[in-house]
Amino acid sequence: MLKTTGKEYLEPTMTEDATNVPSSDNTKLIKDWSSVRDIRQETNTFGTRLLENKEDVWHHNAWDHVEWNEEQEIAAKQKVSLQSNNPMKLEDRQIFLKNPSEYWNTFYKHNENKFFKDRQWLKIEFPELHHTTNNESGNQKIFEIGCGAGNTMFPLLSVNKNPNLFIYACDFAENAVQVNNKEYDPKHCKAFVWDLTNKGIPIEYIEPNSLDIVVLIFVMSAICPNDWIQVVDNVYNMLKPGGLVLFRDYGKYDMVQLRFKEGRMLSDNFYVRGDGTRVYFFTSDEIEKIWGSKFSIEQNAVDRRLINMVTRKI
Repeated sequence: MLKTTGKEYLEPTMTEDATNVPSSDNTKLIKDWSSVRDIRQETNTFGTRLLENKEDVWHHNAWDHVEWNEEQEIAAKQKVSLQSNNPMKLEDRQIFLKNPSEYWNTFYKHNENKFFKDRQWLKIEFPELHHTTNNESGNQKIFEIGCGAGNTMFPLLSVNKNPNLFIYACDFAENAVQVNNKEYDPKHCKAFVWDLTNKGIPIEYIEPNSLDIVVLIFVMSAICPNDWIQVVDNVYNMLKPGGLVLFRDYGKYDMVQLRFKEGRMLSDNFYVRGDGTRVYFFTSDEIEKIWGSKFSIEQNAVDRRLINMVTRKI
């Protein structure tokens, strides 16, 4: 979680398997990994599959909070080093750095809302979001940036009981914003096209210092590192004092990163997928550096998960 220096509060998480942990209450266990609950409580089942006996590794297709051994860490570093020594050709890099929205437009033209699933885990990882849907929560303004087909907005609207909740959603891919959904209600939401890297906030829709929560889930990773400062400035200028930012994204050495072939790396930890979309893989230190100029960090956690291909045992 991040806490703003001037506005009192912001909250992110990190990596595809890395999320935020809520701000510290000294009576609660603070973990070095994701999830908003104490996994040692008997009532918790999500994220609690712990590999305590190595002989049991093939009993399930996934295990939570598994630390790498030295051999695995060396192999991952060697893989990334190989990618770094064989980057994308310079002339090709300029193509993918120039108009990133074109590739996402094409992506949503072909996939519409069928590729990404609605984020049903939001209630578990970010209970602050679901709190805004309660009838007694009062005026709440949320902004889902990089909304795609609305995989955060629509799950919230489907359970909303708060007459004073309003959710803004934007994406720089026009085809994403145009995807239809039966939950779209203009009384409670507004979707529009906007690029988070623009200089200045979208004042035609959102006033400065007006938002309670900004949601950034798998968004920063698609943005060129040169634009991160502008992103942080824009987010800061839209939040109310005490506003939250919920952040989740890919972490360095994620399985997705290690699967990239040679010739796909734009720069350190920054890659181009086969469909032309881009993805960056963060470290915890980078998260602190990126947001530290505007926000003080309350919690920055990483989830590590062991995935088995059970039928093939690899």
